[in-house]
Amino acid sequence: MASESFDPTRPGATPQLAASVKILIAGGFGVGKTTMVSAISEVAPLRTEELITEVSTGVDDLSGVEQKTTTTVALDFGRITIDRDLVLYLFGTPGQDRFWFLWDELSRGALGAVVLADTRRLSNSFAAVDFFERRGLTFTVAVNCFEGAPVYTVDEVRDALDLDDHIPVMLCDARDRASCKEVLLNLVQHLIERAGRAPVAT
Repeated sequence: MASESFDPTRPGATPQLAASVKILIAGGFGVGKTTMVSAISEVAPLRTEELITEVSTGVDDLSGVEQKTTTTVALDFGRITIDRDLVLYLFGTPGQDRFWFLWDELSRGALGAVVLADTRRLSNSFAAVDFFERRGLTFTVAVNCFEGAPVYTVDEVRDALDLDDHIPVMLCDARDRASCKEVLLNLVQHLIERAGRAPVAT
């Protein structure tokens, strides 16, 4: 993708390519990953949703999300241009335990991740947090504020998930494009700060 400042008529001009960054949108079942990717993507998102059937009874935990009728079985994919120099490619992970074998493959080449959390089922976020901590992949936590869900402060969520102080936590609305963009900008800023603290190889 060429930079908007590129002028092909300028002598010796060469296009400046935007940096492409792979980001995961992860979290438990029914937390809003597909909704977030759909809300923020500037292209028609790729979704692999299927109807929830009786086969999932006793397999998928629907407590707290009883009205959910579809589920992601592979991945969601979207793209958002942050500015002329940075394009994010978003990969939403499946939430059910039985599809977690896909997470390792989806995380290959990812620079960072957003862990979406739901205060109605906050314990479901532990597995995603643990996944990224074990692999050393930089992540932030975004609490999707569902209507009627318990309301907690950022510090209360941090304590409940036992997160280190350096991991950003914020509230969001996965249905709102502007809110989703703030979440992604927060992750990008965190990635920049982490890169600045990384030791320089000698």
